[in-house]
Amino acid sequence: MATITIYSKKECHLCDVAKEELEALRCDFEFSLKEVNIEKDKIAFEKYKYLIPVIEVDGEIISTYRVNIEKLKGMLKVKSQI
Repeated sequence: MATITIYSKKECHLCDVAKEELEALRCDFEFSLKEVNIEKDKIAFEKYKYLIPVIEVDGEIISTYRVNIEKLKGMLKVKSQI
């Protein structure tokens, strides 16, 4: 099962949209979802403050600002076959 990590912060419209899109994918794919609030993680804040939301799948960044749904679906399909 894949692990998706979203780096986000409060009061971020793009982050809210990304979370909704990720939750919608749960109908078709099984994955664990981890959320990192960059305001509570200094390293993540310095790394991603201008890029959020950042979406990682098993440690690999696949999109910033907006979820690349097609790329994410492709990765989840491959990982579900492993």
